[in-house]
Amino acid sequence: MPAQPEVVSRLPAPGAALPGHRLVLGREQALQLDCGIALWPVTVAYQTYGTLNADKSNAILVCHALTGDQFAAETHPVTGRPGWWTLMVGPGRPIDTERFFVICVNVLGGCMGTTGPRDINPATGAPWALDFPVITIGDMVRAQKAVVDHLGIGKLLAVMGGSMGGMQVLQWAASYPDRLVAALPIACSARHTAQNIAFDEVGRQAIMADPEWRGGRYLAEGTVPRRGLSVARMTAHITYLSEPALHRKFGRNLQDRSRVTFGFDADFQVESYLRHQGSSFVDRFDANSYLYITRAMDYFDLAAQHGGQLARAFKDTAVRFCLASFTSDWLFPTAESKAIVRALNAAAADVSFVEIESDAGHDAFLLNEPEFLGTVHAFINGCCERLGLPTGELRDDPALPDPAKDRIS
Repeated sequence: MPAQPEVVSRLPAPGAALPGHRLVLGREQALQLDCGIALWPVTVAYQTYGTLNADKSNAILVCHALTGDQFAAETHPVTGRPGWWTLMVGPGRPIDTERFFVICVNVLGGCMGTTGPRDINPATGAPWALDFPVITIGDMVRAQKAVVDHLGIGKLLAVMGGSMGGMQVLQWAASYPDRLVAALPIACSARHTAQNIAFDEVGRQAIMADPEWRGGRYLAEGTVPRRGLSVARMTAHITYLSEPALHRKFGRNLQDRSRVTFGFDADFQVESYLRHQGSSFVDRFDANSYLYITRAMDYFDLAAQHGGQLARAFKDTAVRFCLASFTSDWLFPTAESKAIVRALNAAAADVSFVEIESDAGHDAFLLNEPEFLGTVHAFINGCCERLGLPTGELRDDPALPDPAKDRIS
């Protein structure tokens, strides 16, 4: 049998040191998963920005989207690129790290330090692979709560996030309403639609059809399902954009040529762009993690957790809500946010809602959308005024990076 080529991955090895913090949960703190398993030991990787004040009242939890991680506002240790929400989190930004203590946790099942399928199963001494238990958004939130408890924070000023991060925000508000003052679910829904489940399944099947996936045991066998994971990313990335944005950026322009090749190379710029997105993604994400996290999104249905009535999830809540959607987002369209708003109104909750005009698609929440950034800033300032915390002004910073170069929804 010929020797297998060496596979080079930029992902950290299981247990490898990364910038930031780690919380290890043992038998006494085992995570009780929705699938019925008590999981331990569990490592939860997280990063913090800013300083916690004396009474621990200025903490904000930021929840990341599907392929994000804990490095929201700093140079990423694997890619070398700016943090995925540098436009939102940082000095003088809407989530001002000169005023707030910001926490961002790599989700359970992830591949950037928190326990997931690429880590070692202590029972076998080999990577968990598909022996890792199937997880839910609720399980992710329980791991985040363990970090908040570890930090001694009784009540968060806010929990916020977009896309899958918004699902986590809704779960926080429903499960632990006494542990947060405000919730900002952005560009999200209270359950995955059939269309979104379908797109996730296409991505999973692309991964599992790659011969190098090896039934999920690729790490033990020294391979990586690069092609399958790349196609999964390309498919998902299309859903994060809008047709107007794609047309404005690429149209039908050819890539480095004056005429078509009458072949299957990347003749068009949009093809080259998607191929780049796919190949660069493989270097920073784990294929099995992609399977597990997309499955967690598919299973999310907050109304089903409360007898089929979404309003019951927020019964008697004192949490202040601010929801935002974007006009060109067809992955999590405005109708989904409005359904949440109606449920909150039915529960007599304190809720604000804004639909932002943008042609950037779902990824608009990661981009420089002034109305959106201003809305978050004003809402957080209002929460601070109620609590007697200092307010602040937004600062323009022309040196901020362009997150569109490597979006991580």
